[in-house]
Amino acid sequence: MTGYGQFCAIARAHEVLGGRWTLLIVRELLCGSRRFNDIRRGIPRISRTMLSERLQELVLVGAVVRSDGSHGPEYGLTESGRELAGMVMALGTWGQRWLPRRAKDEDIDADPLLHDMQRRVNFAKLPREPFVIRFEIDRQRPRFLLLRPGEASLCGENPGFPETLALRARLPALIAWWRGDTDFAGAQRLGLSLTGAKADMRAFPTWFERYLLADVPPARQRK
Repeated sequence: MTGYGQFCAIARAHEVLGGRWTLLIVRELLCGSRRFNDIRRGIPRISRTMLSERLQELVLVGAVVRSDGSHGPEYGLTESGRELAGMVMALGTWGQRWLPRRAKDEDIDADPLLHDMQRRVNFAKLPREPFVIRFEIDRQRPRFLLLRPGEASLCGENPGFPETLALRARLPALIAWWRGDTDFAGAQRLGLSLTGAKADMRAFPTWFERYLLADVPPARQRK
């Protein structure tokens, strides 16, 4: 592939990082993903071949290191890769501030949202006994989030613990709350509902830290 042909560091960096998916892979590594399948859960539309190619490119430029873990290959950011955190956050902040947020008009998958909820659990606020939250989003198959001290596991079936809460929603309503477009009461007005004990329903929003950039307000309202 022909490069930009420029001495400029911006152009040279963009040749390495500007390909589709690359910075999303860096985002997943910054958020703690280490194994191939964990990275892909946060980016479900990337093909296995493309993910493998992008990881190899990041390894070749020294931003990522590949190692042999106890359950197979693992990937981690080097000093070079960790320095990309500022750029990733700046890009995300710009998008959160300046891009329109109309979840009902956006092409968004449920799995990356649930994956983000899984990794942003506020363990200090959870009940002591293990429990499961059942997610029924649109007409998709239910998903189950097992929560217990030190563990948050997203499952396709109930792993055998009590279902303390059931959350039912259209995906745009859940996104609007998680992303910071509205508060939880606003999401409920959009159709999100909880079923369970009243105390647990009140506590539910406190069980999560919410999206990392949820507190970044929009710069202006667009019509």
